[in-house]
Amino acid sequence: MALELSVDGRRVFAATGGKAFDPALPAVIFVHGAGMNRTVWAAQARYFAHHGRCVLACDLPGHGRSEGPPLTAIAAIADWLARLMDAAGLERAALVGHSMGALPVLEAAARHGRRVERAVLIAVALPMAVAGPLLDHARADSPAAWDMVTLWGHGRQAQIGGNTAPGIWMTGSARRLLQRGAKGVLYNDMKACDDYRNGLDAAAATACPVTLVLGDADAMTPPKGARALLQALPDRRLAMLKGCGHMAMAEKPNETLDALIAALAQPANDVNGGEGKPPGRARRPRTTA
Repeated sequence: MALELSVDGRRVFAATGGKAFDPALPAVIFVHGAGMNRTVWAAQARYFAHHGRCVLACDLPGHGRSEGPPLTAIAAIADWLARLMDAAGLERAALVGHSMGALPVLEAAARHGRRVERAVLIAVALPMAVAGPLLDHARADSPAAWDMVTLWGHGRQAQIGGNTAPGIWMTGSARRLLQRGAKGVLYNDMKACDDYRNGLDAAAATACPVTLVLGDADAMTPPKGARALLQALPDRRLAMLKGCGHMAMAEKPNETLDALIAALAQPANDVNGGEGKPPGRARRPRTTA
C-alpha cells in the first residue's frame, strides 16, 4: 500500500509497508540514499508495518514518484522531513536513514529533537566525502557513475551472489535503480553529501538514542569514518554487520532488520561501548512478513 501527501505544494509518494497508514500508531520514517527511492526499504518497511508501527518509506523530492526538484542541501532535507511529518499528521516519529539519507536523519534529530523519538543511521560516515571521479561522472549523468556506486557499494560476497532471498541480483538491481533516476539527481545527492559539514555539531546536539548500523566491509563509508560521530553522540549504540558492504538492506536483510528491531526497542542510555556487536538479537521468525 502507499500514501500520497502534499509537502510544499508538491506530491510526495510513500510506501506504507503493506498496511493502511494509521498516525495513531508509533511511527517510523525511512529515508533512502543518493539516487535511490523508497523501494530499498521494502523488507524493513513491511516488517514494522505488520508489527505495531505506522510506516512511511518516502521518495524524497525529485526521486521515485515524488515531485521535484530535488533538495540540494542536507539541512533542507532535514527540515523537509519535519514538514512531511506535519503533512502525515505525526507529532513524533523514529527516523531511519541509509547513506545520504542518514545525514538528514542526524540533522533532523538535532534541529527537531522533540519530534524525533530515536534515530538509526545505516552506512554513515563523517565527513561523507565523495570521490572526485564519481562526482564528475555523476555530474555528466554518465553510466560510469552507476557502475562506480554498484561496484564500491557492495561487499565481496554480494558481487558474486548468495543473497538470502533466492533470485535477487543485488548489483544488477542497484544499477538499474540508479539508471531509472531522473537526470541530475545522483549528482545532486552526492554533492549534498560532499558539502555537508555540520555532522559532529548535529551529533553533539542530539538528545534521542541513535544507533549506527555499519558494514565491516563497506568501502564507501568505512566503519573508521564513523568513529568521531560515535564519540560525539551523547546516547549511542553500534551494530556491526559482518561481511556487509554499503548496501546493507540488500546484502544482509535479516541482520539489518534485527539491528533495526533492537534499535527501535532499546531503552535510552544503553551504549554498546564500540565493540561492534549488535545491541541484542531480536527473537523472531526468519521472515519479514
